[in-house]
Parts: sequence; C-alpha cells; structure tokens
Amino acid sequence: MFGILLGLIVLMALAYLGWSIIWVAPIAAGVVAVTGGLDLLDAYKDTYMGGFVAFAKSWFPVFMLGAIFGKLMEDTGMARSVAVAFTKVIGTKRAILGVLVSAAVLTYGGVSLFVVVFAVYPLALSLFREANISRKLIPATVGLGAFTFTMTALPGTPQIQNLIPMEYFGTTASAAPVMGIVAAIIMAVGGYLYLRFREKQLRDRGDIFFEPEDKSSLGDVEREPNFILSILPLLTVLLTLNLLQWDVVTALIAGILLIMLLNITLFKKFVTSINKGASGSVIAIINTSAAVGFGTVVREVPGFEKLTQILVGIKGNPLISEAVAVNVLAGATGSASGGLGIALEALGSKYYQIAQDTGISAEAFHRVASLSSGGLDVLPHNGAVLTLFAITGMTHKDSYRDIFVVALLIPVISVAVVILLNTIGIL
Repeated sequence: MFGILLGLIVLMALAYLGWSIIWVAPIAAGVVAVTGGLDLLDAYKDTYMGGFVAFAKSWFPVFMLGAIFGKLMEDTGMARSVAVAFTKVIGTKRAILGVLVSAAVLTYGGVSLFVVVFAVYPLALSLFREANISRKLIPATVGLGAFTFTMTALPGTPQIQNLIPMEYFGTTASAAPVMGIVAAIIMAVGGYLYLRFREKQLRDRGDIFFEPEDKSSLGDVEREPNFILSILPLLTVLLTLNLLQWDVVTALIAGILLIMLLNITLFKKFVTSINKGASGSVIAIINTSAAVGFGTVVREVPGFEKLTQILVGIKGNPLISEAVAVNVLAGATGSASGGLGIALEALGSKYYQIAQDTGISAEAFHRVASLSSGGLDVLPHNGAVLTLFAITGMTHKDSYRDIFVVALLIPVISVAVVILLNTIGIL
C-alpha cells in the first residue's frame, strides 16, 4: 500500500514539474514494483509493457483517426467556419456564450481539444474585443466548452474520455444518457453563470479588454467554406457512431472521407494534413498507454488487493468509490484519459462485477467513470491547460482560478449530484 502511494506521489510530482509521463510512468511503476516485491526488470518488460501494448493495440486507430479528422477540419477551414457561424448567430453582445457554444459544437463533433483551442481563439479574441470583456476569461470560456460537458457528459460524444469505458463495461458511447444530460446541464449552465458573474466583477474593477502582445498564435485569415458543408462531417461522425451504431473507427473514417470529398480542390494538402494528424496522435496514445502501463503494475502488487478493498469498501453507492478512484488518478497524472486508463485497467473488471452483483447498470458505471475523468485532471500541470495558456497568452495567475471553477469544481459537483440522484433512485 505504501509503495502504491509512493508511486502515485512520484508520478504526480514529476508530472507537475513538467516531465513527460512517457518516461515518468515507468519510474513510478518501478517504485511500485520494488516496494511490492516484484522483480524490477520483469515488472517493466512484461507487466508494464504488457499493459502499455494492450492499450495501444486497442486504441491507436481511434487516437490516430481522431487526430487526422481534427487536423483536416482545421486545415480545410471547416472548423473555423462552424465556429464563425455560431458566433455570428449568437452575436457579440453574448460573447462568452458564443465562444462557449462554438467550442462545444466542435468538441462534440469529434474535433480534438487542442484543435478546438486553435480554431476558436481568434474568434474569442474578436468577440471579447467588441464586447470589451477581459481576456483573462478567454481560457476558462474555451475550457468550459471543450474540456467539460462535451468531453465527458453528453451521450454519444466521440471524445476518447467517453469511449475508453466502453471496453471495460460492454457499453456504447450513449451510455446512461439521462445521467449524462443532467451532468451536462449542471456543468454548462453553472459554468456559464459563473463566467457572466466574473465578467461583471472584472468590469466593475476596471479590468476590461486589452490587446495581446504576442499575436503569432492568431495565424493568417483562413479559408472559410460553407457552414452547412462544414458541419456535415461532424454530424456524420455523431450519427454513424450513435444512431447507426457503427464502430468508432468506421465512423471516423466516414467523417474523414467526407471532409476530403467536400474539399477535393485542396487534395494537394491532404497528405500534409494527414501526416501531421497521424504524427500528433503518436504522442497522445503513448502518453495514455504509459499511464495504463503504470496501472497494470499497480494491479499486480499484493497491496493492490488492500487498495481495492478500501476503495470498494467506501460506504454507500459503489459509484462513489469509482468516482474517487478515477478523479484521484486523473489528478495524479494531469490527464483525463491517463487517469481513466489507470483506474479502469486496475479496477474496471471489479466494478463490472459489482454492477452484475448489485443491479446498478454497467452504463451508470461507464458514465460516472467518464464524468470523473474530467475533474481533477485540470490541476495546474494538465497539458491542455498549459497549451490553452500558451495560445491565449495568459498565465496561471491571470486565469487559472476561473478554469478551476468551471472545469474542476463544477464538474466534480455534477458527478456528486448524479451519484446522489442514482442513490435515491431518480436516475
């Protein structure tokens, strides 16, 4: 037990310092192995790498195709076209809502979080300038749309945080739709009301819009294809995945082919975009696989059985222990998918068995696992948060407080609410 705790501390501390989880996770796993009485070399070559390779084998196609889909949406201008259309409809007077909805639509359509940040930031800057709202709120506004309810809560979202639990619970992307919708409403409405409160608070202090010093992240004016054509690939992925029940790999391929067909005049750029998307996916899958490898080693040491007993023994609804486990591990790794992968690799089969024994649906365990991955993951060392600050030119001092509220505090509250409603039999 001490070794598992020590391994988690090593993992969290080194990740917080900005060290790559690709080589930090094996070190943390080594700490767990040595203190758990495992042979260090065997634990790395067999146990750790076994978990690493198994996850990569199952999920690399999804990571790669998702990244290619997002990159093609970005490079063809389709992502920007969708974002621009929604911000025009909503108007500059509701700048925060416009940015929030634009980011949410793109994320829910399958565009990766990082692509969404690049696509939406120039629009956010323009809207916030016209509405005279402090730029300090841009990171939290984009984060609310991209890192919360569309990533983990809305049923059918093709984001990886909603897909990973499917393998462990035998569910679909639309698992526990009512629970997901309730949590999404809490996150979206609660986060939006908070941001409006902060807008007024900052304005009253005289903290209004100020121009960024570095405009390099704005890029050139992009090609903006027709909005209807631009949103078709997003709808294709959503509908084929959820209504037609296609495999996610097939759904993403359909979306990619449609993007290429609708932008056939740009065919010379396709290879470059696909290459960049595929290359970018490698880091993402290796990061998550490294985290899962750590979870595999944890599962093999004798102390894991005691840890399982403690977690599962948390009084009340077993969904509580699942939420605690996923949240803590997501916070330790600074990654929603990484923490989710560790937790389910170590405990997924146990929770599935609990679902069979207690009558609580496996779909509820799926949804709570997904929701819980999007809470403590956005601690200060989270990679998406750091990227968001780098692109927007903000710092932790400027904007982390607001990200903490909309992307950590309110999502955690939403999980607590849906578990409570499940416990009393409403959900």
